[in-house]
Amino acid sequence: MIAKDLINYMIPPLKSSDEVEKAMLWMEELRLSELPVADQGKFLGMLSEETLYDEEVLQGTVGAIELNAKEAVVPHDAHYYNVLKMAYSLGTRLIAVEDDAGHYMGVVSIENVVEAFADSTFVNTPGAILVLSMDHRDYSLAEISRVIEMDEAKILSSHIMQDQDDPSKVRLTLKINKEEVTHLTTALESKGFPVAESFNKNQMTENDQERFDALMKYLKI
Repeated sequence: MIAKDLINYMIPPLKSSDEVEKAMLWMEELRLSELPVADQGKFLGMLSEETLYDEEVLQGTVGAIELNAKEAVVPHDAHYYNVLKMAYSLGTRLIAVEDDAGHYMGVVSIENVVEAFADSTFVNTPGAILVLSMDHRDYSLAEISRVIEMDEAKILSSHIMQDQDDPSKVRLTLKINKEEVTHLTTALESKGFPVAESFNKNQMTENDQERFDALMKYLKI
């Protein structure tokens, strides 16, 4: 899925000539802490709620206020992973989208990206999640895949990151296309790939289910 497919047309852009009062009203109605500003089809930046706390700007126009996240814009064909990466690096919840000519098309919210991720095929496909912890030098996705496929399973998705508790290690999160992974876990560990955690729907407790349901409800707001 790409950026243009995730544009939230319920979030309109402000113009430089708009009154600050209008911006505050829109933020309140949309329950947002920032809004995009665009003039003549060009994205100018994000107006932050924090900048409106100054009483001196309350009677002015949007154009008189310094905008934030002016670089928070991606091309229309950017993958949603890149949208999420930019939002994280800039600390913004909205990312503007522009067409090939550099014209403003709309914005994507982080909630839109997360919902797209949750609705993706590999997330909804039944299966288990395994979290492997290993030294950097031991990491080999090819070898891990071979062990998994020997157990007649397949990797649907993978994500690797540094272990926050031990910088010398990495944690590899795998979505596997089978629910029962006891034998697979044993096979991985016998090959030197310790399984730190494993999850499947049958192991989900009542509290886990409540947290999951709450997350799904949040994503659909």
